[in-house]
Amino acid sequence: MRRYGVGVEVVAGGVDVRVWAPARRRVAVAHGTDGKRTTDLAAEAGGYFAGVVPQMRAGDRYGFRLDDDRKIYPDPASRAQPDGPHGLSAVVDPRAFKWQDRDWRGVGCRGQVIYELHVGTFTVEGTYAAAARELPALRDLGITVIEVMPVAEFAGDFGWGYDGVDLWAPTHLYGTPDDLRGFVDRAHAVGLGVILDVVYNHLGPDGNYLKAFAPDYFSAEHGNDWGEGLNFDGPRSEAVREFFVGNAGYWIDEFHFDGLRLDAAHAIHDESPEHVLAAIGRRVREAAGDRATLLVAEHEPQETRLVEPAKNGGYALDAVWNDDFHHAAYVALTGRNEAYYRDYVGRPQELISALRWGYLYQGQWYRWQRQPRGTPGLDLAAEHFVLYLDNHDQVANSLDGARIAALTSPGRLRAMTALMLLAPGTPMLFQGQEFGAPQPFLYFADHGGDLGASVRQGRGKFLEQFPSLADPAAQAALAPPGARETFTRCKLDRRQARPQVVALHRDLLALRRGDPAFARQRADRMAGAVLGERALALRFRTDDDRGGTGDRLLLLNLGTDLQLSPIPEPLLAPPRGCRWRRLWSSEAIGYGGRGEPALATDDSWLLPGESALVLAPQAEEAA
Repeated sequence: MRRYGVGVEVVAGGVDVRVWAPARRRVAVAHGTDGKRTTDLAAEAGGYFAGVVPQMRAGDRYGFRLDDDRKIYPDPASRAQPDGPHGLSAVVDPRAFKWQDRDWRGVGCRGQVIYELHVGTFTVEGTYAAAARELPALRDLGITVIEVMPVAEFAGDFGWGYDGVDLWAPTHLYGTPDDLRGFVDRAHAVGLGVILDVVYNHLGPDGNYLKAFAPDYFSAEHGNDWGEGLNFDGPRSEAVREFFVGNAGYWIDEFHFDGLRLDAAHAIHDESPEHVLAAIGRRVREAAGDRATLLVAEHEPQETRLVEPAKNGGYALDAVWNDDFHHAAYVALTGRNEAYYRDYVGRPQELISALRWGYLYQGQWYRWQRQPRGTPGLDLAAEHFVLYLDNHDQVANSLDGARIAALTSPGRLRAMTALMLLAPGTPMLFQGQEFGAPQPFLYFADHGGDLGASVRQGRGKFLEQFPSLADPAAQAALAPPGARETFTRCKLDRRQARPQVVALHRDLLALRRGDPAFARQRADRMAGAVLGERALALRFRTDDDRGGTGDRLLLLNLGTDLQLSPIPEPLLAPPRGCRWRRLWSSEAIGYGGRGEPALATDDSWLLPGESALVLAPQAEEAA
């Protein structure tokens, strides 16, 4: 019995082959060392062609001949492309890999700390095996889930992965399919979950042969910014839906991923009774069985139905990226609000509201897009919102791929890092952030000729939305996406070059994990107050019977030293019979800070500039 509707599967007596090609009258498998040996497939209902080829074995190369076309096409559902997307496909037997993670129970949404990485630049070697060597260090830091940027086969020798064309084949650039399985297996062995970033909104412009089999893969009704939209709701869309929904389950089943991150879900258009996103989520959980899964979506319009339960008309995903928090934090840290930052001013109230309520825009007018943005989500739990200061897009959307650390002061960055990592939402770090990596993360894509020139021109045009980057001098300084140097400049090395930054992240994540006030992720038990033009307080309350002695107070001051006197703010009042003591400070010498002055006198508080403090109650007699 077939496991998937399309592709090749090793069976007793050969290889079972099935492909969807409704645009063709005849389909044959070309196999053998030179591809000259062919075996015709039998036509089936719905435009499928299938058959068992006794002469084929695991490791064999193959492709398809379509009607009288002399060209040999790779399999649309190829499990491996050893020579890239333009070469022959390879038969893979997933049963040959011996998994060691039989006791792994998966990961859910609560309690996670995500780490986004790009395999090609995460290490100098840029392989699955090299990335696996770094996993214990991430576990020790306090990371719980790795989010791997897309690995579906794409054209060229380097790229971000969002131009994948063989969605079932892990790119050969980073290793074999079993090397990817080994990466996931190793992660599980050290206690880390792994989710995969997948792109179901378009395919890349180079190496995409789907139209040769079926133009119906694409939609004339739904386009997007990156190419033709996919046909999830038009004529013959049933097979297209199964191709993508099946692919989602495939990564969970055959590679043991713990879930998916869905790229640009807003560009996945579907007017079917059941949206394909909901179907993907259902298939992922079916494939996982009794293992917990994590499904995260990027959704620029900020529609909260993505994480609402199916009974309420939602898609039942687990979490969404919260650009609103990022944008408010970016403006607060840099003072710049060009382009899509224009609807944010970086004030303390924005930060408080983003941490308490998730999206800042839940239906209000959004000047940048000249329309309302977002839908209501006041009742959603905090873990549904992924918080970050850096990610691949936001770092690259700058003149020189600068990380946020290069755009603000060390003190402000330490303080904002504390706010993000102790907040009730689900925090995410971008590769290298935890050790203050000096390397940029630039946009790189190995396309040559006219396509390469078009990509470079398009990248410059996209960045012109930032007035500072529309300047001719800035445009001339943009790194060319197709240059190998652009890619190699982004590779991480010298991971312990800044141990103070590592210590900051490790200690904050230990506090988040070990202190019940933070670990519980209860935004509904967190209250906030604005203390000054650039300062705020967050009170994390507990439900114990100790009169509030388990409470924690987080103070953030991104401005100059702030003297509070008088102090007419009840959130700053200690529990009965207690005084506040300093539990943690971003200005500790061990983090590269300038020292920790005394917080309070009898009649005033001093909040040091560009710092964050965590306070805990202490009984008066012990103070």
